[in-house]
Amino acid sequence: MGSVRWAFPCAAWRPCRQEWLLAARLVQPEEKDRIGQFVFARDAKAALAGHLLIRKLIAEKLCIPWNEINLQRTSKGKPFLANNVFSIYSNYNFNVSHQGDYAVLAAEPELQVGIDIMKTNLPGSSSIPNFFRIMKRQFTATEWDIINSMSNEWMQLDMFYRHWALKESFLKAIGVGIGFNLQRIEFNVSPLQLEIGKVYKETKMLLDGDEEEWTFEETRLDDHHHVAVALGKQDGFGQKHSNVSSMEPDQPQFTLLTFEDLVASGIPVAPEDSAYWDNFCSKQEHPVKQNSHSREECL
Repeated sequence: MGSVRWAFPCAAWRPCRQEWLLAARLVQPEEKDRIGQFVFARDAKAALAGHLLIRKLIAEKLCIPWNEINLQRTSKGKPFLANNVFSIYSNYNFNVSHQGDYAVLAAEPELQVGIDIMKTNLPGSSSIPNFFRIMKRQFTATEWDIINSMSNEWMQLDMFYRHWALKESFLKAIGVGIGFNLQRIEFNVSPLQLEIGKVYKETKMLLDGDEEEWTFEETRLDDHHHVAVALGKQDGFGQKHSNVSSMEPDQPQFTLLTFEDLVASGIPVAPEDSAYWDNFCSKQEHPVKQNSHSREECL
C-alpha cells in the first residue's frame, strides 16, 4: 500500500455544471447535504475535494469499490472507514486538511498520521503585532523567540503559520481537539528556511519538556502554503523510547492532482441532483468581495 501524499488545488478549481454534479454524486448523501450548507463556494469546493481525496485513497489503495465505501465520523468529527476490512489494512491511517488554496491528504499503512496545511495570510483587520498579542498563549516563549527573530513582519507571520501547522498536525494525529493545552508541546524547527517542493524531517517536538520520537515532515507547496505531516507509532502519543524512524516512508513528495485524477475511480453513489448546481452558483466565492470568475457549463 505504501505512503500517500496528495494535494488538490481546490481554490483554482472552477467547476462547470457537469463536474460539480458528478462530484456531488460521488460522496455520501449526508456529506453532500453538509457541503451544500456552506455559505461560500470556496469552502464547499474544499470540503468536497477533501471527501473525494479520501474516497479515491480507499478505492485505489484498499481496493474497496467506490460505491461501497462507508465513511462515518468520530465524536470529534474526524472521518473514518466503517467498512469491515482485512486485518492487513486495519492499521491503515489517513488524514485530510484544507485551508487556503489546497486540500491535502496523507496516508500511512502502520503509523498514526495527522496533516495540516496553513496559508500565510495577513490578519483581517488587525496588525501583525496585535494579532501576535491575541495569539500569545498558543506558543511557548521559545517558539515566540524564533517567530520574532525573523527579519521582517511577513517572515514572522510565515513562521507563525509554520508552527501552527506543526501543532495542528500533531493534535490531529492523536485525535484531540480544542481542549489540549498547546503550551505542552514545543517545536524546535529546522531548518529555518524551507525550499518549495522539498520534504524536510529535521524539526523536533517536546511534550511537557521532553523530546518525543515523532517525525514531522514539512513541505512548502508554494510561497504561501506550509504543510506539516505528523507521524507516530500506533500505541499513543508518549513515544520517548519508540523507533518511528524505522517505519517511516522515504520522504514522499506531494503529488498534485487534477479533477480528473480525483474522480478517476469514482462510481456514483447517488442520482444526479440538478438543484445542487443552482445551490453552488448562488454562493459567493469568498467572504470578501473579489473579482468573480464565471462558471460555465461543460459542453
